[in-house]
Amino acid sequence: MRRSLMAAVAVAALATPFAVVATAGSAAAAPAAAAASKPVTDFNHDGYADLAVSAYRGAVDGVSGAGYVSIVYGSASGADTAHAKQISRTTAGVPGDPEVDGGFGASTEAADLDGDGYTDLTVNNGSKDVVIWGSANGLTQGSELPGEYVQTLKAGDFNGDGKTDLVANSSSTMEVRYGPFTRDGKPASTSSVENGDDGPKELMVGDVTGDGADDLVTSHDFEEMQYSSRLWKGSKDGLAKTSTATKKFTTNGVIADVDKDGYGDLVAREVDEVSETQVYDAGAVRVIYGSASGFSSRTAKIDQDTAGVPGASEAAEINGPERGDQFGYSVSAGDVTGDGYADIVVGVPGENLGNVADTGAVVLLKGGANGLTGTGAQAFNQDTAAVPGVSEKGDNFGEEVKLTDVNKDGLADLTVGVPQEDGTTKDSGAAWLFRGTKTGLTTTGITSFSPSSLGTPEAGARFGGELA
Repeated sequence: MRRSLMAAVAVAALATPFAVVATAGSAAAAPAAAAASKPVTDFNHDGYADLAVSAYRGAVDGVSGAGYVSIVYGSASGADTAHAKQISRTTAGVPGDPEVDGGFGASTEAADLDGDGYTDLTVNNGSKDVVIWGSANGLTQGSELPGEYVQTLKAGDFNGDGKTDLVANSSSTMEVRYGPFTRDGKPASTSSVENGDDGPKELMVGDVTGDGADDLVTSHDFEEMQYSSRLWKGSKDGLAKTSTATKKFTTNGVIADVDKDGYGDLVAREVDEVSETQVYDAGAVRVIYGSASGFSSRTAKIDQDTAGVPGASEAAEINGPERGDQFGYSVSAGDVTGDGYADIVVGVPGENLGNVADTGAVVLLKGGANGLTGTGAQAFNQDTAAVPGVSEKGDNFGEEVKLTDVNKDGLADLTVGVPQEDGTTKDSGAAWLFRGTKTGLTTTGITSFSPSSLGTPEAGARFGGELA
């Protein structure tokens, strides 16, 4: 049996700001232009980060699997669950009707598309994608996004003009839709490249080169094989139509400045070339450091055998009943400690705790002058003191993670989505919110919420299966 994760070290103290995707460094090391950054998710523009928590298998008006998204607004005391809002295809102003197994919310992205200062939310709407517009009253009216249905939407600023753009990936093309967007969802202009058989699967956005325009990293696979990830550079002319290979097999990552030199660094799950065995991997994250010319030759691999990282790297038997640890299954970046360095939270959903298989855990890796290391790493699971709930087989705690400053104290807080958590019904799902402090994450003041506590449909909802 795989060994259990070490208990997290309890931390206390007050706190400071979450990291932007890339932060300018010292005068000696900084690039000429400030690096682009991803804005806080703030649907009502009150300064507190908000959460969009998907329950993409939840029933809506008796329609099974139609899906909904719970909007939990931030406040001085943290997540304001008492005033959470459910959004689905039955919500006034949202186009369409509920569909059986429509999966509303299976994919979401938060960004200010029309430049009015309010964050908007794009939502997979079954056969179409919609954008729900932010306002002083939060998310309200929605519009269908024009064009063909896409598999993935990611926001960035690929031409550095300060307007939010979307990169839309479908089975045939990867299209950049340049902002600002009109209220009927139309972009200012578009540009696209054709996808081959190994077209992009995962999209990771951030300013690698520090020129003020976001770049794009794509992961690739075809059938059972994984291929090298690729870097597409942004510039004043927009996203390039050609790419360079990173020479690493990575997926499910973020671009963040973990060493504060002004260049965004890729932190992503490193996988084997044979992609169909990933579920059984022990897992690892690969850090590829940015530079003015793109990715540098400086890289680092971090796993649970890295000095300072709690636990041990443990794979599972291929075709066996359990998952491997899958360290890096989910990844999120933010400045938890307020020191200006981006920190990284890593989901480990296949972690065993004692004799309980696949209960899951999360690990915080701290950025610093030497980059991302295991120094001061913390680990948390449902057996950690003061964490609500009980570790159960197949919970897969850490399947989704997101760092954002919900209580506006300048420190990133961690939301953990656990769609396979059982409530009064199986796989109803739940979410946990850990607060950031100057020394790391803390269980002091931790909260958890679920469909039952929010008054939304519970049975098989898989609440927490997507976070934005």
